[in-house]
Amino acid sequence: MFSWLGTDDRRRKDPEVFQTVSDGLKKLYKTKLLPLEEHYKFHEFHSPALEDADFDNKPMVLLVGQYSTGKTTFIRYLLEQDFPGMRIGPEPTTDSFIAVMQGDVEGVVPGNALVVDPKKPFRKLNAFGNAFLNRFVCAQLPNPVLESISVIDTPGILSGEKQRISRGYDFAAVLEWFAERVDRIILLFDAHKLDISDEFSEVIKALKNHEDKMRVVLNKADQIETQQLMRVYGALMWSLGKIVNTPEVIRVYIGSFWSHPLLIPDNRKLFEAEEQDLFRDIQSLPRNAALRKLNDLIKRARLAKVHAYIISSLKKEMPSMFGKDNKKKELVNNLGDIYARIEREHQISPGDFPNLRKMQDQLQAQDFSKFQPLKSKLLETVEDMLANDIAQLMVLVRQEESQRPTQMVKGGAFEGTLHGPFGHGYGEGAGEGIDDAEWVVARDKPMYDEIFYTLSPVDGKITGANAKKEMVRSKLPNTVLGKIWKLADIDKDGMLDDEEFALANHLIKVKLEGHELPNELPSHLLPPSKRKITE
Repeated sequence: MFSWLGTDDRRRKDPEVFQTVSDGLKKLYKTKLLPLEEHYKFHEFHSPALEDADFDNKPMVLLVGQYSTGKTTFIRYLLEQDFPGMRIGPEPTTDSFIAVMQGDVEGVVPGNALVVDPKKPFRKLNAFGNAFLNRFVCAQLPNPVLESISVIDTPGILSGEKQRISRGYDFAAVLEWFAERVDRIILLFDAHKLDISDEFSEVIKALKNHEDKMRVVLNKADQIETQQLMRVYGALMWSLGKIVNTPEVIRVYIGSFWSHPLLIPDNRKLFEAEEQDLFRDIQSLPRNAALRKLNDLIKRARLAKVHAYIISSLKKEMPSMFGKDNKKKELVNNLGDIYARIEREHQISPGDFPNLRKMQDQLQAQDFSKFQPLKSKLLETVEDMLANDIAQLMVLVRQEESQRPTQMVKGGAFEGTLHGPFGHGYGEGAGEGIDDAEWVVARDKPMYDEIFYTLSPVDGKITGANAKKEMVRSKLPNTVLGKIWKLADIDKDGMLDDEEFALANHLIKVKLEGHELPNELPSHLLPPSKRKITE
């Protein structure tokens, strides 16, 4: 159990006691941020109020992409199991939002039942109405992957005005709601269909402010040749650069995420390395979940604070009796100037302000006379939360992480390459010869011996200075050569015998071929005569 005490005694007489970071976040939100949100109608403009389930739920991964990019197949690949309601095909098959979650028995929970379940983080989705809820289900099944994360499958994004209108609900707004609450957003692209439709572009823009959660997967990359793949990758980066207005490049993973044979296996090693990188990213989500929720609460608090300044400024400008309608139109049209004034007066970053055009549209339907004037006490409470409580809670996050065992996603595709010869890089680089009875360095030792005896060995050993003259010819940095020396000088006498010298050259070869050096020398690389020393 963790406890911490705020620095302001007037603010809190007794220390707050929290069982978990999650409890701390809930209490801070309900007692400090929620009153500010309710006072200035934050929920009508931006995001519904958070509930306990939003703080308690497992990490979620949201899959977004145009139809037939392999979203549902990607989930099937991770789980290594079909899930209820799954449909796969080249046509637009998934026409619903499907939350794939852990359950004791397989089954499907319809949307209307899902939004009244207090244990699920979806209650506030009822605001999108029956048109959406009829297209929202929860697929439950027992699966080891789902014990750590949940996955949200989405309808394929189409092009054309007709399809966009016929949805019956605001597709981009629903995705934005999910984006605020998930831990990772994966955008899937088909290597054969890189065109980004109007709706897809609109969706990506709706995910703005969540770029830190976004990853891109270029799927079905095994269906094109290497030269074409390079061109496709370049075209994808160019297209994304036009839509995602950030100076940083979004991480793109290239691969073929299904269990069928590779059509063109030329880039197999690349696909394996990319898959491992993506899997490591997903596996880290449970470990970083508390930190992500803390980060999202800070973002929400900053937006709520700015929203309060905007609403109170509009209230201040409104006349008390006559000309309210004309003044309202004037204020909405000049909202950009109000933004600039608030930015100057309160030293707020421009990035903290809500989208100007969207805010203007929302204000048209509001009654400005019902807005509240500035209430300093509410804002001071949120400022205090950001300045003191969050800092204390950050310490709790680290303490909680250190006291828990390493949390990682397990099972399914994540287990397939962990052990045995099909692990990434098995039998390659420093792992070459791992299953051979003979010492792998012995293959090239005669060549290394010729060099060794030209370096004036004394009593069968060469000095560090003489070894250095030969090793620097590899043109590797001194830091790398120093690591190779530590690995090769097994008896730590500051000299190398013929076997140690051969081992050093073998490790140089491993590094020059583009592989990483091990932190400790694997047992199969130990020279036969030195194996008794290490035992």
